[in-house]
Amino acid sequence: MNLLIFEPIFEFSRQNCISICAFLVPANLLTTIAVLALLFTESSLIQIRLATVISIIFASTLFLHISTWFIIGVITPVTFILFALGTTCLAISLLANIHRHKLLEIKFLISRYIFWDLSTEKIENKFN
Repeated sequence: MNLLIFEPIFEFSRQNCISICAFLVPANLLTTIAVLALLFTESSLIQIRLATVISIIFASTLFLHISTWFIIGVITPVTFILFALGTTCLAISLLANIHRHKLLEIKFLISRYIFWDLSTEKIENKFN
């Protein structure tokens, strides 16, 4: 006896594709932006990791939804675009979390040497 029957879940996913994608696409983008924003505002590590976990959940859900279309053989540009979106959001969130110290160094260098002169409290461009 098969205890796990996934066909009803797959059918639900395919029948409600527009609604699912209408939620998951902005959710992926917003959680990825939230991870980057939390990093650049130097929020606590717990907040950054929580946002990363939520981003991973949304990206994984998008992958599972797209896989229901791949299983039945629907191969269209839309499925590849959504797959690329999920991959990009997942990669940005994970890499930003892993390399957060390097991102903070880059933020400091940009703010210190290009946009803001901290010693005179003036905005000036160092390249002029």
